[in-house]
Amino acid sequence: MKKTANHSILYLLSFFLTAFVSSGTVWGEGPLYLQFQPKETSRVRENTEWSNFRANSATNEDLPRVLLIGDSIVAGYQGNVTQKLRGKMNVSFWASSKCVTDSQYFQELDLVLSADKYDVISFNNGLHSLTTDRKEWEFAYTQAVKFIRAKCPDARLYLTTSTPLKDPKMTAQAQELNAMVWKTAEAEKLPVIDLFSLMDPLDRNQYWSDTYHYRAPGIELEAAKIAETVAPAEK
Repeated sequence: MKKTANHSILYLLSFFLTAFVSSGTVWGEGPLYLQFQPKETSRVRENTEWSNFRANSATNEDLPRVLLIGDSIVAGYQGNVTQKLRGKMNVSFWASSKCVTDSQYFQELDLVLSADKYDVISFNNGLHSLTTDRKEWEFAYTQAVKFIRAKCPDARLYLTTSTPLKDPKMTAQAQELNAMVWKTAEAEKLPVIDLFSLMDPLDRNQYWSDTYHYRAPGIELEAAKIAETVAPAEK
């Protein structure tokens, strides 16, 4: 009986230790994302907050997988990217209204990053952050980049700039945030997918459907840029 009891105790200890390790939890420290999440935020939430995660070809493990992170702009072009990468890569995307300074952002990001093994990640945040405190945003954005690298060390990570808007004042705000993206990219030695420079010269009345979003020709340009950048090299 004593030997059996000892074996049972050892089994339970092994089970719980395995659970902690697989969840990314460090004993006494909690989940990994808590090591990166800012402790305080002055962020005021929007009246409607939303989050949309999708994994295409979820059971296919034969092709590399790319994760597109962003907002409604990502939600707009992810379908076109999926079509362009068919047979080359599987596409997942997470589109959210949450700013990186939101108190729940890192927890949701952790869930998305834990959902699969990603070979490539495109990371964007900004259009829901135009009026966010700049120091808070830059710190939270940099922490999010560091968390992604710690959580997915084998993934090829791109920082993707926010797109310009139909309104000049709001476009200037997006440029301020993009300057911090470039600063982080330089500090972390990461490549940038510059959608801002791609879209900014275009005619606002022809390519924009509203203040933020694009008509089909604009979405096609964005998708082509993303797809050609993240696609695996031809052998």
